[in-house]
Amino acid sequence: MGQEFVIKSQQIEDKINQLLPSQGGFQPGVDFSASTTVIPIVDLTETAEGSSLRQDLQVAVDFASNYTNLENETNTSLVTTTGFFRVDVAAGGTNASASLNIFDGTTSKTIRFYGFAADATQIVESFIIYLRAGDSLRGTSGASSVGMNVITRQIADISGNLTNPLGFV
Repeated sequence: MGQEFVIKSQQIEDKINQLLPSQGGFQPGVDFSASTTVIPIVDLTETAEGSSLRQDLQVAVDFASNYTNLENETNTSLVTTTGFFRVDVAAGGTNASASLNIFDGTTSKTIRFYGFAADATQIVESFIIYLRAGDSLRGTSGASSVGMNVITRQIADISGNLTNPLGFV
């Protein structure tokens, strides 16, 4: 049988009031208490969200991932489907630039710009993007001295429903 303890700490009370404002804070004469009884907590978040994979595994590159190599091209369309996408980029070159942009059919917005000096710099990064209906991800490599490899994989649809790696059951 667990023991019950009364806790009188203004810092704990303030934190509870901050985290749980709907509880109205502590009322006069009401104490915060704790117990040594162990209560197990089972996290069903991933399953409730429709995925039985951990988040880091869910965004894995798979066979359905798209790979594009850009060299001396402008405005190459990389993704035209709605949703959330993992984007992996490896870019490098000398005395030129490369960029990624989201195009809505009228306006282009640069989301990544890679400028390369004379020292043959290389950049490798991974990030997540969101494309609405009508949006597309495009890549530009500004000169023959610049190359950009881009791998994309949809990780969730436009509503946020997770897309598991190809072949995962």
